[in-house]
Amino acid sequence: MITIRKAEDRGHARHGWLDSRHTFSFADYHDPDHMGFRTLRVINEDRVHPGEGFGTHPHRDMEILSYVLEGALEHKDSMGTSSVIRPGEVQRMSAGTGVLHSEYNPSRSEPVHFLQIWIQPDRKNLKPGYEQKAFPAAERTNRLRLVASRDGRDGSLTIHQDADVYTTLLSKEGRIAHDLKGGRFAWVQVASGAVSLNGQTLKAGDGAAVSGEKTLDLSAPGDAEVLMFDLA
Repeated sequence: MITIRKAEDRGHARHGWLDSRHTFSFADYHDPDHMGFRTLRVINEDRVHPGEGFGTHPHRDMEILSYVLEGALEHKDSMGTSSVIRPGEVQRMSAGTGVLHSEYNPSRSEPVHFLQIWIQPDRKNLKPGYEQKAFPAAERTNRLRLVASRDGRDGSLTIHQDADVYTTLLSKEGRIAHDLKGGRFAWVQVASGAVSLNGQTLKAGDGAAVSGEKTLDLSAPGDAEVLMFDLA
């Protein structure tokens, strides 16, 4: 079964410098029918104006992934980490027992467009941690590239949950398939472009909850960028 979450049905918050779309309930947006999917708790699509950002704020007991689509995102945290994340790079911050961090658009002229993803960890009170890795376009074009996993295999980021996170860049006529093992679920999020998922059309901002399917077939009529979450 595939249940589509349309882009236009997401929660929406606008704070002048920030335009944010919430796939699941977040902050002042509450929808009891969309509290997350399996251990996937948050997918926020954020656009931040030049020179603006999120001031220092706390997190705990959450695996947080940042995935930049356009522009650059500057990150600083109480672990002493300072970095800039750009397209093709993925950041993982394990909030664990507690961490303070800020996110800022360092550009004076260009907005930053990114996805922030929260995955519930398999246990609480973990030691906070941070990773950031680059995944070249050649490794993601018309193939699924594992970018985060419990065991950090294939050079992926390590997250504290039984979840595999993949990304792909589909070109025109590009097609990929992913087999789901028994008892596994998936969430597919379209970051840009449009795709066909097992014959159903998804456009930018759309997501899809998948259960009871053996194989996911993805194809695109043009360029598209997609994230796929294989979940317990």
